[in-house]
Amino acid sequence: MSSLVIESPAPVLLPVNGTEAQFPVRRVYCIGRNYAAHAVEMGHDPDREPPFFFQKNPNNLDASGEFPYPKHSNDVHHEVELAVMLKSGGDDIALNDALGHVYGYALSLDMTRRDLQGAQKKLGRPWEIGKAFERSAPVGPIHPVTSVGHPDQGRIELKVNNNITQEGDLNQMIWKVPEMISYLSEYFTIEAGDVILAGTPAGVGPVHRGDVMEVSVDGLGSMTVNVT
Repeated sequence: MSSLVIESPAPVLLPVNGTEAQFPVRRVYCIGRNYAAHAVEMGHDPDREPPFFFQKNPNNLDASGEFPYPKHSNDVHHEVELAVMLKSGGDDIALNDALGHVYGYALSLDMTRRDLQGAQKKLGRPWEIGKAFERSAPVGPIHPVTSVGHPDQGRIELKVNNNITQEGDLNQMIWKVPEMISYLSEYFTIEAGDVILAGTPAGVGPVHRGDVMEVSVDGLGSMTVNVT
């Protein structure tokens, strides 16, 4: 007989490419302004400064291929990102050991209610209302490290209705994947199931109902997300 006072929430499970296996999600960390050109377009100095992170909720990750346009916003932006899935963790992880904790990589989007985020910025308040809403992180199948290695360079691109809106290269990330893992582990206990969204290149912009977004990263293929 269960001692739970309510039904336990269903775990968030993401598909692993080409298999029936699934990856359980624990936490989602998102790094802000991790490409210099994007920092400039958002009005910030692109010089390397200490990284900062915000969080989405595990169940914001969505592999359905659809993005329902959210309520209470008229300015929802796309941000294409590399997602990093961890298989293990710890505290104070050494930089040279960081990649050993990675299970795999996936395509992802950090969808943002930009108008709501902007209002919070002006008031000095947290961003969750603009970032951590339902299904705000479309994600593709996970590609294990055993299949793709550790992509640290290669084109990252987003098309909206077949028009390129964002493009860059993974080697343009200010803070690389090992550095993000090591830094996070200084402030949080990193564990298996944690996901890191690794930042977006320049070119963020609005989407509308009926738009079709196509995300691609060299070596990880592509995914299509319909705005509904």
